[in-house]
Amino acid sequence: MAKKKSSHLELVLIQLISDVLEKSNNEALNYKQISAKLNITDTASRDTILEVLKEQAKKGVFLEPEKGKFKLKDLKTFLIGKVDMTADGSAFVVPDDEFEKDIFVSARKLHNALHGDKVKVYIYAKKSGRKNEGEVVEIITRAKTDFIGVIRISDRYAFVNIDDRKMLHDIFVPLSDINGAKNGQKVQVSITEWPEGAKNPIGRIINILGTQGENNTEMNAILAQYGFPLSFPAEVENEANQIPEQVTEAEIKGRRDFRDTVTFTIDPADAKDFDDAISFKTLENGNYEIGVHIADVSHYVQPNSYLDKEAYSRATSVYLVDRVIPMLPERLSNGVCSLRPNEDKLCFAAVFELDDKANIITEWFGRTVIHSDRRFSYEEAQEVIENKAGDYAAEILKLNEIAYILRDKKFKNGAISFESTEVKFHLDENGKPIGVYVKERKDAHKLIEDFMLLANKKVAEFIAKKGKGKEKYTFVYRSHDSPNLENLNTFALFAARFGYKINTKSDKEIAKSLNYLMEDVEGKKEQNVLTQLAIRSMAKAIYTTKKTSHYGLAFDHYTHFTSPIRRYPDVMVHRLLAAYLNNEKSANEEEYEVAASHSSAMEKRAADAERASIKYKQAEYLEENVGNIFAGIISGVTEWGMYVELTANKCEGMIRLRDITDDFYVLDEKNYCIVGQRKHKKYQLGDEVMVKVKKVDLSKRQIDFSLIQQ
Repeated sequence: MAKKKSSHLELVLIQLISDVLEKSNNEALNYKQISAKLNITDTASRDTILEVLKEQAKKGVFLEPEKGKFKLKDLKTFLIGKVDMTADGSAFVVPDDEFEKDIFVSARKLHNALHGDKVKVYIYAKKSGRKNEGEVVEIITRAKTDFIGVIRISDRYAFVNIDDRKMLHDIFVPLSDINGAKNGQKVQVSITEWPEGAKNPIGRIINILGTQGENNTEMNAILAQYGFPLSFPAEVENEANQIPEQVTEAEIKGRRDFRDTVTFTIDPADAKDFDDAISFKTLENGNYEIGVHIADVSHYVQPNSYLDKEAYSRATSVYLVDRVIPMLPERLSNGVCSLRPNEDKLCFAAVFELDDKANIITEWFGRTVIHSDRRFSYEEAQEVIENKAGDYAAEILKLNEIAYILRDKKFKNGAISFESTEVKFHLDENGKPIGVYVKERKDAHKLIEDFMLLANKKVAEFIAKKGKGKEKYTFVYRSHDSPNLENLNTFALFAARFGYKINTKSDKEIAKSLNYLMEDVEGKKEQNVLTQLAIRSMAKAIYTTKKTSHYGLAFDHYTHFTSPIRRYPDVMVHRLLAAYLNNEKSANEEEYEVAASHSSAMEKRAADAERASIKYKQAEYLEENVGNIFAGIISGVTEWGMYVELTANKCEGMIRLRDITDDFYVLDEKNYCIVGQRKHKKYQLGDEVMVKVKKVDLSKRQIDFSLIQQ
């Protein structure tokens, strides 16, 4: 080891020495002891370690409590965290320890770390008034090595220009590794190496997605970007194809038979995977037997089968603007498991006896067989509700009546009603958007939702009450924490500007005032902005084996039982419920917690992919409207610009601050606005503005507006 050291090599040595001292409980060691623990035996290298120890002791990194012996002055010299890249190439490392402050790392001190990577960072001694600064000394895990971009091929080499704004490096690809890609195509590239000191990583093309700008190419690019496979492995398809569609008499014998009970499904008009059906019967005592029958996926997908491993890996179906990427192969999702009309189907059910006031008299959980009498779209069911006539009108109207009571009870108990707008597109035969509209949620949607909520809640309560403390049964719950008060207070201050009052005295008061707010804003220009901000001030719902409540629904216990065709946690819930109904012992909690955590992460990834597909279609739609003027509302403010959501079609784009020329504007984060430094003109979240569509970058899914100043 040479005596002449680069600063980065010196940092790596400091890290290695620090690790040794930390593992020895910070006992003072001499350079020979440290060298021995690092398996360093040659004299030159040992001398280098002594030199680093002495030099860093002078700088205060190490202490020398007795001559020749050293210990760490501060165990926090190194921290582990996640890289959050900024637009200029520098980054902040967000420490795993939430009590530690973010560490600023300049571009040249990132040492090939990329956005999202888990890294170890060395923290420099803080100078007075300066932020925490550091340098990456180790990349512990890469967030991703595969990227999507457009390949540019020259005579001697190729580069892939990456779509991801957080990936600031093009990837160099040797011509031997372009694997048939043609210049200008959209591709998936995998980083194979990144030599120390090299400006760009080296990669190889692993997937050719097609011609840039084509609908299929762009949708597949989004799926690949978020790590969702574009097809099922052959062994998974083969396993699915071997499952018989016919339900055998032997299988029916062990189930409760609902084939003679009125049963139907209500789903979106374009749905093909029908997870849930509702059965309805009036009992002799005047009460109602209502069954929530869920596709019995766990009967067909056995643990550790190819199907199960693939479903676990995906964890969820992904819903893009124009397609569904199912968690299970189509033979199962649209065929064997789907509760299609006029076919015998195997289900797992929650069956309730309810009176006229929606009080639950009895409940039953178990496996059933059904024969759906009718497949309703939401629109068809809504027509029955509004006209009070049509197929199964008596059953639908009674179900709707009971759903209203269940909903009312839920809100009285403190549930929050968030009705955010859902953007949908009219697409032509090539997938190009020719119109944008907002999906309406009517009684038919809410009816189904309320009975699904009832089943989910009651299944969770059934297991939660089976055992307590050390005797509790392992289960997968859907948990939602109460909101962070600091976030909520900030939101309350903002809502007050529009004349809305949020009472933050107790969870129940918060819920009540948020519901009043949601009612008041319905149909108003600020509805979407306030709803989105309110949702952002809430905690995120997750899957967990911990027996915790669901704040947003005001349920003590809640799970996901009703969608096993499209969500893996529901498959786990079915398996656990079946085991406990069979008096089996509690499952391994650690194993299920890992699976729950994975499912939460994949759910977030699927939601990000869905948002990306909406962004792409919005950009594609506005590409035809460059130069046109629209009314909009300011939906977000940042240090580099403000986001505007167009009132007519809910498309969102950005006005960059540098493009507003009448003053120099800066962000006032606390008050959700940008302010001109000379004239003090304010543009605030929720303000109405007129904008012109300035530029659309489809590859980056970016829409730029310019402000029409009034």
